Amino acid sequence: MKKQPERPVLITNAARSQDDQLRSRQIRYVTMMSVRAVCLVLGGVLISAKVPLLPLWLSLCAAGMVFLPWAAVLIANDRPPKSKEERAADRAAREDVRLALEEHDSTEPDHITIDSEVIDEARRRGI
Repeated sequence: MKKQPERPVLITNAARSQDDQLRSRQIRYVTMMSVRAVCLVLGGVLISAKVPLLPLWLSLCAAGMVFLPWAAVLIANDRPPKSKEERAADRAAREDVRLALEEHDSTEPDHITIDSEVIDEARRRGI
């Protein structure tokens, strides 16, 4: 009897890699689109079989064919929710930026005014 390889023990609280996240989203997308294809085939079979409550079954299949692509794209483009630590880090970074902007806004910048008459006078004198 073959021994099953043991799963490695997770020793970090780091987020899943981007490749792992992409792979799981791809699997969900393909699964949902496969269900959509099944709805299409099932609708064709139901029409030819003349089953009872045909309008109800066809409307369910049509709803699946319309709703599933929209939901599949939304789910495939979604990222996993942020952890509490990630939200706290984002909040701290925004607070740092806000404080830096307030500090910058509180000091009055020195404005340079260029007077064209002074420049014309300097050109005439050759300065």
